[in-house]
Amino acid sequence: MKVLHVIPGLSPALGGPPQVALNLVKSLRDLGVDAEIATTNFDHPQALDVPLNQRVDYTFGAGSSDSVPVWFLPFNPPALKEFIFSRALTGWCWKHIPEYDVIDNHYLFSYAPTCAAAIARWHQTPYTVRVMGQLTPWALAQSRLKKQLYSTLIERHNLNAAAAIHCTTHQEAAEVRHFGINTSTITLPLGVYAPVPNPEARSQLRTQYQIPAKTPVVLFLSRLHYKKRPELLLQTLHQLKQQNYHFHLLIAGTGELEYIQQLEQLTTSLGLTSCVSFTGLVVGAEKDRLLQGSDLFVLPSYSENFGIAVAEALICGLPVIITPGVQIASDVAAAEAGLVVEGAEKQLGKAIAQLLTNPKLRQELGERGRSFAKSQYSWRTIAQNLIPAYEAIAKRKKLPCLDM
Repeated sequence: MKVLHVIPGLSPALGGPPQVALNLVKSLRDLGVDAEIATTNFDHPQALDVPLNQRVDYTFGAGSSDSVPVWFLPFNPPALKEFIFSRALTGWCWKHIPEYDVIDNHYLFSYAPTCAAAIARWHQTPYTVRVMGQLTPWALAQSRLKKQLYSTLIERHNLNAAAAIHCTTHQEAAEVRHFGINTSTITLPLGVYAPVPNPEARSQLRTQYQIPAKTPVVLFLSRLHYKKRPELLLQTLHQLKQQNYHFHLLIAGTGELEYIQQLEQLTTSLGLTSCVSFTGLVVGAEKDRLLQGSDLFVLPSYSENFGIAVAEALICGLPVIITPGVQIASDVAAAEAGLVVEGAEKQLGKAIAQLLTNPKLRQELGERGRSFAKSQYSWRTIAQNLIPAYEAIAKRKKLPCLDM
């Protein structure tokens, strides 16, 4: 069976979706599925330095030993956020999509999956769609008129004609129905890999960022975007500092330069410069060190279809504080693997203060979180469950009942 995953780009600047595509394709290939990726060379501010218009073994991951086959096609600048038009990708899809049994499209309101879906229909090649949190009320409210027009002209037809829609939570499946789509859904979570344990991570992290040994480290690890609400976290920590709580915040991730500068200016204006560090983009061993060396993880996001960074924190035994907009929040709460609070300064501050002053609670939450993530977020298990769906789709048979 040959499966093609189509995604707008693999740039780290696009957040979690590229890692989802790469890890899922690797897991599928480990299980014998001939899976590949077609994408663009989009990155910001410069395009990815990769061979174009040919299949390449693209290396990723902490050990630089994981690789998957990828077709990189040049995008046509200027790239409008995640839309990322590519004339070359269009031609490639017309030529190659008939060679695949199933097309797995990642994302909505973006050129690459839109183009692939239309061409797949023309060639009568079945395809699935991953909505990636784009049907949450918060997401639909952003650029609302443009999305309404895009949905009317294109996206609803793509969703209705899909063989299946892949959802990562029951809430996301409900959002698909609320959007008026009756296409069959597959509900499977995303996965994470447990990093190699690093017993020195805590001391290494404090040495690297000159943090006193007894100061708790708060980690914000995500794409830097206002949806994630780092401003709320900074304002909350300002209030806690006024109450003589001690901490050091690491803000890890990248985003638009103007937005990062705004966050840095806010940090200065709140008097937090001495207890906040902006790490920039972290990958591989550096990312593992952050996750294993910090004391608590906070993501007060407006909206996350899954929250891959949350799952990464959980599997590292890092206690998490998240908001209900993170769609795995109910699972985290049920497993007593973290604290779920409303995205307001008072509630967030109370939760952070509770973990800053209670190492035992941090340890208990971390242990439950690690156990929960290992049982629920295994890429191999997810791929094993997805393969029967691909087989049914390729043979135009009824989908198996999939619900992890």
